[in-house]
Amino acid sequence: MIDSTTQMALGRQLMARLDEAARHSRPGPGVTRLFCSDEHRAVLELIADWMRQAGLTPELDASGNLVGRNARAMAGEKTLIMGSHQDTVVEGGKYDGMLGVALPLQALQALKEAGTELPYGIEVVAFGDEEGTRFQSTLVGSRALAGTFDPASLEARDTDGVTLGEALKGFGGDPARIPELARNPEQVLGFVEVHIEQGPVLEQRDHAVGVVTALTGIERHRMRVTGKAGHAGTTPMAGRRDALVGAAGMVVEADRILNATEELVGVVGKLEVRPNAVNVIPAEVTFTLELRSPEADVRERGRREILEAFERHAEARGLELSVETTYQAEAVACADWLIEALEKACRGCGEPAERLFSGAGHDGLAMHDLTDIGMLFVRCRDGLSHHPDEAISGEDAGRATQVLMRFLTDLGASAQAGPPT
Repeated sequence: MIDSTTQMALGRQLMARLDEAARHSRPGPGVTRLFCSDEHRAVLELIADWMRQAGLTPELDASGNLVGRNARAMAGEKTLIMGSHQDTVVEGGKYDGMLGVALPLQALQALKEAGTELPYGIEVVAFGDEEGTRFQSTLVGSRALAGTFDPASLEARDTDGVTLGEALKGFGGDPARIPELARNPEQVLGFVEVHIEQGPVLEQRDHAVGVVTALTGIERHRMRVTGKAGHAGTTPMAGRRDALVGAAGMVVEADRILNATEELVGVVGKLEVRPNAVNVIPAEVTFTLELRSPEADVRERGRREILEAFERHAEARGLELSVETTYQAEAVACADWLIEALEKACRGCGEPAERLFSGAGHDGLAMHDLTDIGMLFVRCRDGLSHHPDEAISGEDAGRATQVLMRFLTDLGASAQAGPPT
C-alpha cells in the first residue's frame, strides 16, 4: 500500500509526536501525567491538533476523554472506535497508552492526505484515566463509553483529599452527564487499540507487530497485618508481634506460590509501615497483592492458596490479618473477526501475524461490554513497560502504522454489512 520510504517517514513523524507528548509530564524521571492534572490538560491541546490534522473534530467529554470524530460518526453512521489512554503511572514511559492515541491519528492523516475516504464513522478517543494512578479508579473513560461507569467512584480521593468528581468539574468535565456518554452498541462497528506489547514475545520472535487474542483477568487486594508496637531495644525478641516481619514472610510466600503456578502472575507492589520509625517495632503493615491470569479458575486457586498461606503466617506470629478486594475484572476475548482482519492486514504488509495473549488489561476490558474488541501489539525493547526506559523503534512505528492503514481500508469493503456473524 505504501513504499518503504513513506513507511519510514510515517515512523519518524510518529516518534516525533510521541516525543512531543512526553514533554507534558511532571518533573522527574520518565513520564508522569495524572488524570485531570495540568499535564493532562496540556497534552490534550496537542492531541486535539493531531485530531484536526486527521480530519476529526475534537471534543472533551463529561468524563475527561478527548474524543475526535469524523463527519460520518457525527452523522450517526456505524462507527469504528479506536484509541487508548493518555495518563501514565508515576515515572512511566513515552509509549504505554499514548502510542494507541497517536498511531491511529497518524494512520488516518496519511489516508486523508492520500485521498482515501473511509465509508464508515471513525472515533478516536484519548481516554482520561486507565492507570488509576491518582484516584485508584481504573478505566473511568472507557467505562463511561461502555455504559458501565459506577457513580460511586466519583467519591474516590487522591492523596490531597480531592475527589474524582471535584477534579472532573475543575477539568471541564461534568460528572452528572457521564451516563449520557454511553454509546449505542448498534451504531458501533468495534473497538481497536494499538499498544506496546509490555512483554518480550515479539522481540524474541523478531516480529514488529502481533495480534492479541485476549486480555487478562485482574484482581487486586489490600492486606492489613496488625501486630503490636514496642520499644525496639527493650522488648525481647521472643514473643514480639512484629507486623513487618509477618508481612515479609507473606510476600515471600506469595512469590513462591506464583512461581510454582502456571499461567498466573502477580506482585506485591505497594507496602506501608506504621509507625515507620527506626526504633519502634512495626505495629501495622498494609500491602497490596495483584494477581493476573487468563484463566479465572487458575487465578481463584492461586488466590486461595496465597491467602491460606498468609493466614498461617499471621497465626504463627500472633498477628491479625484483614483482606479487602479493591478491584476485579475477568479476562475478555478479542473478537475472531477482528483478530482475522488484523492478521490479514499484517500479511498484506508482509508482517508475520503472531497471535499472543495480553498480560495487561487495557481499556478494552471496559469496551468489551459495549462491542467487539481487537488489539494490535507493537514490539517494545526488552518487553519493558511502566518504566522510563520504554522504547520502540521508528521502523516498527512505521510498520505498525502501515498495518493499521491496511486494516482500515480493508474494513471499508465490508463496513456496510457490519461485522461477520
